[in-house]
Amino acid sequence: MRLGWSQRELWLMLGLQDIKQKYRRSVIGPFWITIATGVMATALGLLYSLILDQDLAYFLPYLTVGLIIWGLIQGAIVDGSEVFIANEGLIKQLPAPLSVHVYRLVWRQVLLLAHNLIIYVILLAVFWTSLDLSWSSLLAIPAMMLLIVNAVWVTLLFGIVSTRFRDIAPLLGSLTQLLFYVTPIVWTTKVFADRPGAAERAKLAEINPLFHYLEIVRAPMLGETAAAYHWYIVLGLTVAGWAAALLAMRKYRARVPYWV
Repeated sequence: MRLGWSQRELWLMLGLQDIKQKYRRSVIGPFWITIATGVMATALGLLYSLILDQDLAYFLPYLTVGLIIWGLIQGAIVDGSEVFIANEGLIKQLPAPLSVHVYRLVWRQVLLLAHNLIIYVILLAVFWTSLDLSWSSLLAIPAMMLLIVNAVWVTLLFGIVSTRFRDIAPLLGSLTQLLFYVTPIVWTTKVFADRPGAAERAKLAEINPLFHYLEIVRAPMLGETAAAYHWYIVLGLTVAGWAAALLAMRKYRARVPYWV
C-alpha cells in the first residue's frame, strides 16, 4: 500500500482521466453528475416528504446528503468489486503495485463526491435558516475522511475476493440495491420511532453498519450531533476491515494477475 501511495502522481492522473474520458465532448462535462443527483434528490424529496408527512425544509437536505454519501459507499462496493477485473490489461502490462488501481478508483469516487457536494452548498443557501449549523458541523470533515479511508479497504478486499470468485461482483451489486432501501436514506428512523408499534422495528436500522457510516457524516452536515456510539462502531469496523484487507493483500497479491 505504501508503494502505491508513493506513485500517487500516476493514480491521480488516471483517476482524473477516467472522469474526463467518460464525459469527453460533452458541453456540461462532469457536471452531469451534479445535475443527475440533484434531480433525483429533488424528485424523491418531494415525493417522500408527502408520503412520510415530513417537513420539506428538513427532509430534502436529509435525503440529499444521504444520496451524496451513498454514492461514495455504493461506488466503493460495486465498482471496487471489479477494480482488478476492469484493469486486467494494465495489471498484466504495467509494472505497478495493485494498490495503484485501488487508489485510482477511490480517487475517482472522491471526484464524483466533490461534484455532488455542490448540491449541498445550494441547499445551504436555500435552507440556511432551517439548518442549525454550528462549529460542531465541522465534524463532517473528519467523518468524510474516515469514510474515504474505509472506501480504500472495501475496494481492496472486495476487489481481491471478486477477482477470485466472479459471482461475488454481481451479488454485491444486487445486495447494494437492497441495502439502499433498508438504510435510512429515503426514510428516517424518527418517523417510525414516533409511530405506535413501530419503534422497535426502527431500532433494526442499528444492525445495518452502513447506517452508522451515514450518520457520522450526515448528522453534522444537518446541524445535528451524531451519537458517540456511531463513531465507535465505525472506528471498530475500520480497524477490522483494514486488518482483513491487508491480510488478503499479503496472502493473495501475487495471484491476482493470474486470476484476472
